[in-house]
Amino acid sequence: LIVCLISFFPFFLLLSGSVHSILLPTIQKLMKGYNRYLRPNFNEGPVEIGMSLDIASIDAISEINMDYTATIFLRQRWRDARLMFPGNESVSVDGRLVSLLWIPDTFIPDSKRSFLHDVTVENRLIRIFSNGTVLYALRITATIACNMDLTKYPMDRQVCTLQLESWGYNLQDVVFYWTRGNDSVKGLDTLRLAQYSVESYYTSVSEAVYETGNYPKLVLHFALRRNVLFFILETYVPSILLVVLSWVSFWISQSSVPARTCIGQELSESNGNGSIPIVSSSQPNQSVEIGSTAEDSTEQSANSDTKNHTGTKEKAPNQGCGLSSVRDASRKAASVFIVENPHNIDRYARTVFPTAFLFVNILYWLYYLFL
Repeated sequence: LIVCLISFFPFFLLLSGSVHSILLPTIQKLMKGYNRYLRPNFNEGPVEIGMSLDIASIDAISEINMDYTATIFLRQRWRDARLMFPGNESVSVDGRLVSLLWIPDTFIPDSKRSFLHDVTVENRLIRIFSNGTVLYALRITATIACNMDLTKYPMDRQVCTLQLESWGYNLQDVVFYWTRGNDSVKGLDTLRLAQYSVESYYTSVSEAVYETGNYPKLVLHFALRRNVLFFILETYVPSILLVVLSWVSFWISQSSVPARTCIGQELSESNGNGSIPIVSSSQPNQSVEIGSTAEDSTEQSANSDTKNHTGTKEKAPNQGCGLSSVRDASRKAASVFIVENPHNIDRYARTVFPTAFLFVNILYWLYYLFL
């Protein structure tokens, strides 16, 4: 057996050497004379870069800051003739070797904060195909601005965007395109959010115009519809019940004063003898104190009559026809709002209040749901 192994050892060396001669020179030859500071097709036209996205999650949507936080898998493809090698296979390069290759300077213009995941290593992928095509993928979490219209909150619909632009290369150097149109974006169909649901999405290709030139731009548009069921159960239903509960007093007898009033009304301080002032319905300017003596009442009424008689004599010479006519007109206008039978107020309120509340609700829901 040992003799057989020794006899086949040169063959193993030859076989391993052939594999090593295929793989090792591939990386070495690709990197030999490669200048990562020059883009592909330098002085020969722009580089076409295809992009696709996977939306892993949308972690938070903030109405206060008007932004959303998303984790995305960004994939970019372009062709670099300097990286062609014979065969039909592809070579996966360690992500840490990205510094040896030219890569696009893609950025997110509306990003407020972003970072590249680095556990356990930086989440990068580089794959080189035999025809020189390079696949560059990375995982990013970014907080991106989204201008929101909250006039119909909580029955609002927000349209947010995710934009991708080139920082330094203009349209003469780099051209962006979606690899498969709307199918270039995955993950939004199965995304589950706490307060929103993804209503629709689409992709577009445009250009960003700055003072320094025109730059390629790809835009993902997606519409978010807020789930109103949560707010109906938590806000609308309790509010409606409170309003309906306030109508119960219309069916309570007027003689049951404590049942028609709120708890915690402050009582007026007595004048020392435990009396509580109560306003009379026949004479609004006079009050009768419970527990007061008859002499006190007689004395108070006599004093009030004397004061009224004296005030009338003093004011009579100063009053003219114009003042008396204005007073009569005001009394006639006030008489319109005088209710002879107070029980009619409750009878009318039992119909007017629910009807008005129903009418306001119809207008409210029609505006917020259909306009």
